[in-house]
Amino acid sequence: MLGGPDILAYLVLALGAAMAVGSVLALVRPPEARQDGDLEQAPVVRSLAFAAVGVVAALWAIASLLS
Repeated sequence: MLGGPDILAYLVLALGAAMAVGSVLALVRPPEARQDGDLEQAPVVRSLAFAAVGVVAALWAIASLLS
């Protein structure tokens, strides 16, 4: 099998971690150059919800890999 039997867990780990880190960084350090139509700040509740979903997915993937 291409990538081994744990490929799905590794993909969930990568996507969950990227979702969590990206959402937190959008709140902590917004882009300096804005284009027309961009918000001044990322939506806080939505960004925190996405970060929480990403952390849960990453933790779930880690638990799956360790078991």
